Amino acid sequence: MSEFDNVNAAPPPPPPPVSVGPTVEEKQWAMFAHLSVLLGGLLSSAFGGWGYFIGPLVIWLVKKDTMPFVADQAKEALNFAITVSGVFVILWILTVMTLGIGGLLTIPLMLIVGIAALVLTIIAAVRANNGEAYRYPLTLRLVK
Repeated sequence: MSEFDNVNAAPPPPPPPVSVGPTVEEKQWAMFAHLSVLLGGLLSSAFGGWGYFIGPLVIWLVKKDTMPFVADQAKEALNFAITVSGVFVILWILTVMTLGIGGLLTIPLMLIVGIAALVLTIIAAVRANNGEAYRYPLTLRLVK
């Protein structure tokens, strides 16, 4: 036998596709983690905004051991929600300490922070749904 006997042999089959990146389910849960910040803020804004971090916290606690991408994005959303809540608390304290006069400055700042949070959360949800890990700017990373 020579080395040319297998000239007409079929080429070997291609290797099976390797799943790179998060699954569709992981992308959806990561998107839900980001959008839950919005939902929590809308539902609890009358009560001081304590609900911002409830959604991402629950998703992180439930999915942290089974879906690493979701755990990462839920932690990021949780850190962002804690940061935004902290900024609002500080601005309210400044308003109260100045007997409301500081409201001339703090209320427009609250509006700006609220709009920025809305825009950044939507961007994060879209990126997470595309399978990209998103990092919020100016966020304290308290949950590691």
